Amino acid sequence: PNIVPYQEFPVADGHIIIATGNDNQYVKLCNVLGAPELASEPAYADNVGRLKHRDELVPKLVALTKKMTRAELLAKLEEQKVPAGPINTLAQVFEDDQVKFRGMKLDLPSEAAKGGTIPGVRTPIVIDGWRAASERPAPRLGEHTAEILKEIGEG
Repeated sequence: PNIVPYQEFPVADGHIIIATGNDNQYVKLCNVLGAPELASEPAYADNVGRLKHRDELVPKLVALTKKMTRAELLAKLEEQKVPAGPINTLAQVFEDDQVKFRGMKLDLPSEAAKGGTIPGVRTPIVIDGWRAASERPAPRLGEHTAEILKEIGEG
């Protein structure tokens, strides 16, 4: 952690990540949060100072981010070109338009799961119509032990 702020922040309805990579983005973040004084404070004016004063700065930013909804803050940060993104729950991941469009949700058969399937996420990478992904659940404990022992001459 050598850039501040570059981390997860709580918002009124969840969490986001904010990745201010330079001093200009930090100033924009402070303006979006309605706290331009945090940008002009000498202790926080550059990343060296923000690193040194991380423990006092981050709680001040958290107090401000918690007042805004995820959608509201992300929209304002995007408008100002401050890198940020949502931190989604699994349900939110599967509701995302891009995840749906790319067919990334998997329902993997599993005897251990309630309802017989486990939700999973398929890789978004498709090359010439081919998707390099396993479409089966992780093996259960010991599921392949006999097969592996036989393969290495121990079974």
